[in-house]
Amino acid sequence: MDKKHPPSTIIVDIANCIAGRTCSRISKLLLEGNKVSVINAEKAMISGNRYKTIEIFKEDLEISSVTNPIHGPFHPRRPDTILTRMVRGMIPKRKTSGIEAFKRLRVYIGVPEKLSHEQPKVFEDCRIRKPESYYITVGDVAKQIGWKAEYIK
Repeated sequence: MDKKHPPSTIIVDIANCIAGRTCSRISKLLLEGNKVSVINAEKAMISGNRYKTIEIFKEDLEISSVTNPIHGPFHPRRPDTILTRMVRGMIPKRKTSGIEAFKRLRVYIGVPEKLSHEQPKVFEDCRIRKPESYYITVGDVAKQIGWKAEYIK
C-alpha cells in the first residue's frame, strides 16, 4: 500500500452489470488495498443463453470428491457467495497479497441498512448494453441450483 493513498472503502452497486467484468474491476481494487463492499449481488447479470448458463452451473454441482463429498469441492448456491467465488478466482488466493485482499471483500444481497445512506459506485463500462432478455441474473441462476430466497424483499 502507498502511504500517499490510504485505503478507502468503496461501495459498488452491481445491479444490471455484467458479473465477470465487474468482478475483475473489484479484484483490481482489492489488490490495490481498498476495502470493497458489493451491493445487489442477486441483480448482477450473466451474458449468454439462459438455459445453457443454468445447465453449466448444474453440471458443476455434480463434481464431488470420490472418497468423501465432505472434503469438497464446495459449490456456492447463494448469489453473494457465487460472486465472492468469482472474485476469488481473479486474485492470487494462495499468496499473502491475495489472502489480504480477499479479507477486504464484502458482498451483500440487496442493500444493507448500514450502507443504504452512502452513494454507491457504478462501473459504466460494465453495464449491460443489450436488452435484459439477453442475460440472466445471478439470483435466477441461484434459485435454479438450490438457493431458497425466503428472506429477500
